[in-house]
Amino acid sequence: MPIELFRQGACKRLMFCDLHTEHGEAVQSNQFLLVNGDTGAIIDPGGNLAYHPLYLGMLEHLPPSRLSAILASHADPDIIASLDRWMTGTPAHVYISEVWERFIPHFCKAGKTTGRVIGIPDSGMRIPVGQGEIVALPAHFLHAEGNFQFWDPASRILFSGDLGVSLGLDPRQPIRSLAPAIPYMERFHKRYMASGKVLRFWAQMVKTLPVAMIVPQHGAPLVGAAVQEFIDWVQTLSCGLDLMTQAHYQVPTVTRYTEVDLHTDF
Repeated sequence: MPIELFRQGACKRLMFCDLHTEHGEAVQSNQFLLVNGDTGAIIDPGGNLAYHPLYLGMLEHLPPSRLSAILASHADPDIIASLDRWMTGTPAHVYISEVWERFIPHFCKAGKTTGRVIGIPDSGMRIPVGQGEIVALPAHFLHAEGNFQFWDPASRILFSGDLGVSLGLDPRQPIRSLAPAIPYMERFHKRYMASGKVLRFWAQMVKTLPVAMIVPQHGAPLVGAAVQEFIDWVQTLSCGLDLMTQAHYQVPTVTRYTEVDLHTDF
């Protein structure tokens, strides 16, 4: 069953968080269905493991013929590997960074994406969904080279992609205080986010918006005080390139990592 993040009249925001556990082999991922009246959009529909249950879940809230947009934060397989099936089963257009515009047809059979991929410029854009709109916010290098987050003015939810991830926490239990969640977040952010410089730019941008909830693609939503606490935390975080040294760039002399292990260093 999806989690209802927001409902106001015919406006619904739903999170699917348990569609592909697959014996723990696949990383937990969240998918999002946005319904504005008789029109909808999906954010980060996921890979093939998620497709069938997400499609069936959508039918309870929206007919496939009324799905107008698939919004992709970036082009990782856990984001959009199921694209071929969505291109077959719905009339939706795909919105993704211009950086990936010519890459995502590789997920589909020839011709399926023709005329249906809309490249988001680096500066972002406003995307119509029924009578409302979703704002694509630049989040480049957090973590992908062309990366967007999606802010919903109606619910004031920021769908943050890979920023705010909390691996190992129950996605059904919102984070209301950041401190207990940091052990589930820090290692991921230090490895996946490109640099503290970019995080500071992001924090300054997001502070200009009314954000009631930050909902990442993995792990639990941040609500209440945790929203501002997270923004404050990441804008002082050293990560990615900040942590790299020459020791991480050596010709290997062993068959597996023993001396410099990126997973333990980060």
